[in-house]
Amino acid sequence: MTPISSRALSPIALTHRPLVSAISLLFFASVLGVVLFIALRSPLKDDIAWLLYVARRWLAGRELYIDVIEVNPPLIVWISAIPLEIARWLSIDSQFVAMPVFLAAVLGCAWWTASLLRGEGGMFAERLPVFAAVGSALLILPAADLGQREHLLVAAFLPYLVLFAHSLDEARPPDAKRSSVVVALMAGALAGLGCALKPRYGAVFAMLECLALTRGLRPWRIMPLAAGATLVGYAGLVAILCPAYLRRAVPMALALYGATDVPFLTLLADSVLLLCGQAVAVGLLWLRRRSLTNYNLMLTLVVFAATSTVVCFVDGKDWYYHRLPATVATVLALLLWTATELIQRRWRIRWPLVVAGLAVTVFCALSIQQLEPEAVEAVAPRQTTVERVEQIIRAEHARTYIAFSEWIALGFPVVNETGVTWASRFDSMWALKGEVWRARFDPAAAKEWPIARWVAHDFIAGCPEIAVVDTRETTKYISVLSAADPAFARVWSRYRPIASFNGLVVYRRGRPGCLDVWVAAESKPAVDAR
Repeated sequence: MTPISSRALSPIALTHRPLVSAISLLFFASVLGVVLFIALRSPLKDDIAWLLYVARRWLAGRELYIDVIEVNPPLIVWISAIPLEIARWLSIDSQFVAMPVFLAAVLGCAWWTASLLRGEGGMFAERLPVFAAVGSALLILPAADLGQREHLLVAAFLPYLVLFAHSLDEARPPDAKRSSVVVALMAGALAGLGCALKPRYGAVFAMLECLALTRGLRPWRIMPLAAGATLVGYAGLVAILCPAYLRRAVPMALALYGATDVPFLTLLADSVLLLCGQAVAVGLLWLRRRSLTNYNLMLTLVVFAATSTVVCFVDGKDWYYHRLPATVATVLALLLWTATELIQRRWRIRWPLVVAGLAVTVFCALSIQQLEPEAVEAVAPRQTTVERVEQIIRAEHARTYIAFSEWIALGFPVVNETGVTWASRFDSMWALKGEVWRARFDPAAAKEWPIARWVAHDFIAGCPEIAVVDTRETTKYISVLSAADPAFARVWSRYRPIASFNGLVVYRRGRPGCLDVWVAAESKPAVDAR
């Protein structure tokens, strides 16, 4: 039996719709106020701080993937340049522009999504409650990872998913009936740009098209063609404007980034909540498969969530924000089912409704728990490890700095906050760790990717006044670099420890500087700095 279209459902006779809209908007405004306060008052997320730094270097004329190494495709750097330019025009700190810009982008997608759903009538007839629900999910669930690529990606996909579900309802391309060709083009292009942030999410398009084929839809519809054309056009731009990304960054990531992978069982254990939530969503979808008015929309969200989870496992990284697209889609699917169940069952509480509500509550509670440290930092600033490093840099009047650690936060936002020059082309020592990891089973890899020599070269050239060594990590960076380049060992002998705390040792460069060693090193065969 074909699920009932939500258009077939008569509009819900809610006598207090204005009150519902007002309450929804008040809740959303409260969430937005809290999240924006935390985002502006707490330190920048390390990845975002690094990308802003990369964008600043790019705007200053440095070549991406050569002078500054980043393994992500260039779109996120180009996007990060937008708030930087706005901040420069307004002469304010980039953080006070970047976070509002990112939030405005995701909330704009939420508003468009609510507008597209409004045409369904029924419980979607009022745009404000729908926008409040979707917008609040996009604000709460990212926790401290607002503005990450995955956050922007899932928001960019939402309008596409709504229109795709419309096409399943009609069993024929909806572009001419439910949305104009322009809207279909825009939704496809936006989803394509979202996928361009993380190309592996092309698997989402593939899975959705497989679903479309089961309903008699053909792939040459406007939306998927627009998404594909956007991705092809973007790939062409990358090849023309940033050939080093394909020539260097991609091979380097494939060769070395595996050092940050975690065992499958660890990833599985840390994804239990997400997998359980998806299992609940699939079970509820099956339970109401013959009567759920928004069956196709929920099915589309579940397919997106499941595919995103597979992408997360393929990535192999145990980072919360990698699970963010799947988490947002899962929670939205559960919220959709809960709202539909309440309306169809005339607010009678049954056990499936309790399960769905409990699942949503657990997701939101854990996200709020992850956001709590940031909230505490925003309300009552305390001296964190990163802030102690910043204080030392300021007290020593240092102009150049480096951190030997895989923890990006020791470099960024430290560099952003203090204005020191970062003495490396890498954001952290992940690539050096990758070289050591790779050498265990491929000794020849060091010839292709001599990361230790590059890091040593940058260190000598930058001659940082302050250096931090993270002793908590298993990789002994100083020993590795000294063995790779004797010039580094000679320069490092001039550094003396001046502070030690929380597993970090802070070194100050003595006099003379690095010039004599630099000249000696340059007189030898040049290191491939490019």
